[in-house]
Amino acid sequence: MFVLSLLGRLCVAGSTQAQIQLRDTLAAKSTKPNPLTFTASTDQRFFFFSDTRNDNGRRIPVSVYGIRAGFLFPPKQDRPALQGGRSASFKAGAGFYFINQHLDRPGLLPNTSESVTRHLRIATVYYERYWLRRKAFEISTPIEFGYGHSRYERNDEQSNEVARGIFLPLGVGVSAAYQFPAIRWLKPVHWFGLNMLTGYRFILKRDIPESQINYTGFYISVGPSFFLENLTADVKAWRQKRKKKKAAR
Repeated sequence: MFVLSLLGRLCVAGSTQAQIQLRDTLAAKSTKPNPLTFTASTDQRFFFFSDTRNDNGRRIPVSVYGIRAGFLFPPKQDRPALQGGRSASFKAGAGFYFINQHLDRPGLLPNTSESVTRHLRIATVYYERYWLRRKAFEISTPIEFGYGHSRYERNDEQSNEVARGIFLPLGVGVSAAYQFPAIRWLKPVHWFGLNMLTGYRFILKRDIPESQINYTGFYISVGPSFFLENLTADVKAWRQKRKKKKAAR
């Protein structure tokens, strides 16, 4: 009886010690910080300006080209909706956009009666929080703040500059993206996907207040997307696999 009792106590103590070690291991894993993941992508959008309309008075979308780059920040606590793919709670970074648009609206600017060409350059910083991030699908809400510069030139032989200014845009939107699934024999497929973005842009400071120009309005983007983080993850995995093969020789 004494031996059985001693064995029972040893089993309980061993089980308790194992549970303590398991909790310590899990705690160490949960507190270990995950590295940031660099991400970048091209970004083409369609802006709806109040000064760009058809003969019926409806706004016509204007193509805006740009690029965004930033980092994916891992979640500090467990979020079940963010399972799969690269671990990220939000994304933050900067972007740059440009527009070259011909405007055939005499009188749009003060003291002008000719058509003009508009040149816009916009630098932005953004914060994009993920609400749903599965293996191939994600939904987020980007918030952007920018600094823009505008320049207007006459469309004549001399191309004289007629106006320039500085404006401050603030945008809020909803984004949804789908990543193509990975194929074992064709890895580059899951570097690409589809993205849809829609939102509203507010102008906190107008560039030419005395004119009819105002960039406030909706914007939309629908098209292919490139996921740089998937490419870098594949390259990293390939390098690690190559090192293991060299070490095994």
